[in-house]
Amino acid sequence: MNESTTMQPTAVNPNKALWEKGDFTRIAETMRESGAALVEKLGITSGMDVLDLGCGDGTTAIPEARLGANVLGVDIAGNLVAAANKRIQEEGLTNITVREGDATNLEGIPDESFDLVVSIFGAMFAPKPFDVAKEMVRVTRRGGRIVMGNWIPNDPTLVAQILKISATYTPPPPEGFVSPMLWGVESHIIDRFGKAGIPPENISFERDTYIFMATFSPAELVERFKNYYGPTMNAFEAAEKEGRAADLQRELEELFNRENRSGDANSTSIPATFLRVTVRR
Repeated sequence: MNESTTMQPTAVNPNKALWEKGDFTRIAETMRESGAALVEKLGITSGMDVLDLGCGDGTTAIPEARLGANVLGVDIAGNLVAAANKRIQEEGLTNITVREGDATNLEGIPDESFDLVVSIFGAMFAPKPFDVAKEMVRVTRRGGRIVMGNWIPNDPTLVAQILKISATYTPPPPEGFVSPMLWGVESHIIDRFGKAGIPPENISFERDTYIFMATFSPAELVERFKNYYGPTMNAFEAAEKEGRAADLQRELEELFNRENRSGDANSTSIPATFLRVTVRR
């Protein structure tokens, strides 16, 4: 008698699939200078224990390590974790580790492990925002801080507009979907951290600017978003099916050219406003 085993398919994590799509490192290359400049504002000192959540290929995690912090980077995308570890090895840094993980459930990380938890345009894209806030608070030491950088809904600058334009070309999100852009709304942030035990007076907000810089044209940067950035890739796939890909291309190129501040059509310097959130534990 032959026996067979039925293999159950592994459920696909849509958030993991989104960020493993394409190659976000091609976008991150234009974010290095602003990442390092932002880290300089965080008051990091040698020996500080820092968690960088949604760290990608290390845009802020590696500068944190350069300042002498003991850094753990966590990202849901396996390809970005591999890219981060390659960069770490190339720099010879020994005080930083990057591994796969989910911001909604930081398995294996003990309570109150970090002096500082940083998430710049990372944890805001995870589902279950109340779980994300709870986990960030849980792993932060008393007296420590959480710093988030979050894009702001309907902001007129680059990234909010990329996401807004892309959304008009994609099918409606599934029922129960919570927009990541709500992490850019102060009342939602106060509510989420409030449910995790943080009083409103321990949360502060500041508008800050991130600059995408490249030695190539805004049109080339559009191509990078089109080919390597998950949300934009999805928008182009949907637009192609509707015969609207050229319209999406035109809208994005107009946006990028309009926002370029380099003064040179063959180089790019595009500012994007974000909300810097500081939570004191």
